[in-house]
Amino acid sequence: MDLDYTPTDDAFRAEVRSWLEANVPQDARAKVLNHQRLSREDIANWHKLLGTKGWSAPAWPAEWGGPGWTEAQRHIWDAECGRIGAPPVLPFGVSMVAPVIMKYGNEAQKRQYLPRILSGEDWWCQGYSEPGSGSDLASLRTKAVREGDHYVVNGQKTWTTLGQHADMMFCLVRTDPAAKKQEGISFLLIDMKTPGITVRPIITLDEDHEVNEVFFEDVKVPLENLVGEENRGWTYAKYLLGHERTGIARVGASNRELAFLKHVALNQKKNGKPLLHDPVFASRVAAVEIELMALEVTAERVIASSSNGRGPGPEASMLKIKGTEIQQALTELMVDAVGPLAAPFDPEFLEGEHAHSAAGDDDAAPLAAYYFNYRKTSIYGGSNEIQKNIIAQMILGI
Repeated sequence: MDLDYTPTDDAFRAEVRSWLEANVPQDARAKVLNHQRLSREDIANWHKLLGTKGWSAPAWPAEWGGPGWTEAQRHIWDAECGRIGAPPVLPFGVSMVAPVIMKYGNEAQKRQYLPRILSGEDWWCQGYSEPGSGSDLASLRTKAVREGDHYVVNGQKTWTTLGQHADMMFCLVRTDPAAKKQEGISFLLIDMKTPGITVRPIITLDEDHEVNEVFFEDVKVPLENLVGEENRGWTYAKYLLGHERTGIARVGASNRELAFLKHVALNQKKNGKPLLHDPVFASRVAAVEIELMALEVTAERVIASSSNGRGPGPEASMLKIKGTEIQQALTELMVDAVGPLAAPFDPEFLEGEHAHSAAGDDDAAPLAAYYFNYRKTSIYGGSNEIQKNIIAQMILGI
């Protein structure tokens, strides 16, 4: 099944493009296009602006405040946001926990959390990975013991992206240690201001504070914050991961980065000619471009096939694998294109604290940090090796 575009979709594309051109904050857009780091305010302000337009949650049904767009319109939105360099809408609330709440949450949870996710009032983070429980997520050890009208949570999560800013966490916890590991897990919604929660930064190689460790010490979580049934959290976690893996493909952003790569390669010289005209380098760029075109078609098919409301299936693993491989290939080609010019490290430029790099080449200055940061994409959301196992088992029947 493929997406079918109509004249109405063409008009929608023109509307979206015009609105984005007029409304994307120029300072945040410049950071995206220049591979600089976005601040909390950049991301939060963009989400709130989209909320006032009713466009902060493209995949949501109109019933819960979404635009009720078709699959084709959602694909157009992603492509246009990627083309212009719009800041991202963080997926943790809009694209990850919200679908779980819609499908498995009770009415009180839907009324309480969904409007605040839509408006950007609540910033969410993900409590999945633990030390020793990465790809083997079902081996997690953070436990929740039921006491009266609440759970008492103890344990540790790690690699918690932007957890230092979060108001809420959706968290997998072990509620039945005697059960088989997939069957003793529950899905909790945790207020990050609850006493007993400690967030500690993990500073990455590029001196960025993007990820964190989160510690729980006798943290009391009300029983009403349990989503669905106790010990059924693994079902909800898999449903959520399908949505996460579809979003990780980032086709629109990769198309923008492909254009940037070509721009850089045209400005670099080899034997007196633009690097992009070198047959060997040009063939590497062409190979990635072909892969990206194939990924876009595959993404359209997955989106179209998930329109029945069942959510993304194991096909999302294909998008995750190929999408992240393409992202990594693009960053590698960028660094190869500029060569030694990527070596200087200018953290102030990366933070957007001054307009131009001290190294004197604004295109090249952020590329080493950008390259290293994108090594993570084949790991998060379930490592690509695990995704291949899912494809083998769920699609090929091996």
